[in-house]
Amino acid sequence: MHRYDSIIIGAGHNGLVCATYLARGGQRVLVLEAADAPGGLAGTREFHPGFHVAAAHSVNHFASKIAADLGLASYGYQRSGQSLAGLNADGDAVVVTHDGVNGTGTGDAGSYSKYLRLMQRCAAVLEPSWLKKIPPIGSRSMSDLLSFAQLGLKLRLLGKEDMREFMRIASLPARDLMDEFFENDILKATLAWDGLIGSRMAPRSPNSSVLAMLYRMSGESANITGLVKALQAAAEADGVEIRCRAEVDSLVIDASADGLEATGVRLANGEEIAADRVVSSADPRTTFLNLAGARNLNIGFTNRIRRLRCDGYVAKLHLALDGLPSFNGLDRPDGRMIIAPELDAIEFAFDDAKYGESSANPVMEIVVPSLQETALAPDGQHVLSAHVMYVPYARKGGWTSDARKQIHDRSIDTIARYAPAIREQIIHSEFLTPADIEREYRVTGGHWHHTEFAMDQLLMMRPTYEAAQYSTPIPGLYLCGAGCHPGGDLTGAAGHNAAQEILR
Repeated sequence: MHRYDSIIIGAGHNGLVCATYLARGGQRVLVLEAADAPGGLAGTREFHPGFHVAAAHSVNHFASKIAADLGLASYGYQRSGQSLAGLNADGDAVVVTHDGVNGTGTGDAGSYSKYLRLMQRCAAVLEPSWLKKIPPIGSRSMSDLLSFAQLGLKLRLLGKEDMREFMRIASLPARDLMDEFFENDILKATLAWDGLIGSRMAPRSPNSSVLAMLYRMSGESANITGLVKALQAAAEADGVEIRCRAEVDSLVIDASADGLEATGVRLANGEEIAADRVVSSADPRTTFLNLAGARNLNIGFTNRIRRLRCDGYVAKLHLALDGLPSFNGLDRPDGRMIIAPELDAIEFAFDDAKYGESSANPVMEIVVPSLQETALAPDGQHVLSAHVMYVPYARKGGWTSDARKQIHDRSIDTIARYAPAIREQIIHSEFLTPADIEREYRVTGGHWHHTEFAMDQLLMMRPTYEAAQYSTPIPGLYLCGAGCHPGGDLTGAAGHNAAQEILR
């Protein structure tokens, strides 16, 4: 039987990042992936002959430190700045760039400079924390105390005024923050979007939407296909073995006088592979309840895992188009485009979803990824990818064929208000509810953060205590996925942090 230093479950971006760091630390590493190719939610798949798309359709804050550490540029990884546009059905779009905003009044343009300064300073305070373990509460180790001291110093260096503002806005509802700075409804909804996408929160939710906005202001944007290919190439260049179509059925857990220990994995075909440790990039519920098994865990811990909020609220619409779509107010659809005419439109869509319904007026983020990656579609043709919010994982009455057709048609009708010729360009369409995403990508609830990005499930509490510092209650089992600190999106931070803890 083969034996490795570490087995990584899942070849998503966090799994590949973790594997590469471990291999560079001298370990013999095997990555096991159930799908046909690496990438996870960031991996591309063919949804119509000749047309390919990824579930996670943009990379807007991949960690620059990881890109440099792993030398990803030498494997084709490229940074690519993306504009952000709030679409207007009646005229000019509101376009946000790294240094300004166009399409609003002069008052909002001036306010944006003040807003951006504050948010960037606050984001800079938190940015170092995303790439390190958050110590457990009560720890007295010197390294953990130093981590807390560094965060405190960062806060202090903000100065009194900005430190007060940081403490005030960190848990502020997105709506309150937007109303303080801006008048334009489309601008408010567009800027609030990054605090809400992927979550079970709306503009009025008093939780962590502003914290999510600060999280997404770190790192750098990149081409998604180039990122996955570069991560795979870097891993293999450092000796990582990647096996696809290798579904893990369960962990091998041995009992001894000292207790239980994870010593390998058992594949769906019955093959067993031994290792000194197993590192899971799967979501926490899958890892603990399906792979480890509740029988091997304390009942209190198991109950906390069962209570994790993992129902996704983002659906995916994929369109194969016979040409480049044209959107009102934009010369070229080459960035992220938000359809949310006002904050109330987002709030009302959320209200429908929390009661198990799909909104009559969906809000969404759209990209045309084939503009940057021409191989995603045949020559002269294009792919449109949309994150449709809010679509419930558990729909009242279930996801019947009529229910699927209804939200599919509503989504296309919504896009057509901003791109009037879109219907005539559609060759094929695909709509994935969160339940479909769960089945296709093996992630509980179809939640792209693996578990809700909320204050009680963040930092030293993510996903829950006893598993929030990448190690787990089962010796030899570690976490490295989006369900642990700092959270979801395509940052690579969780994989980086887990590897550092294992190597330490």
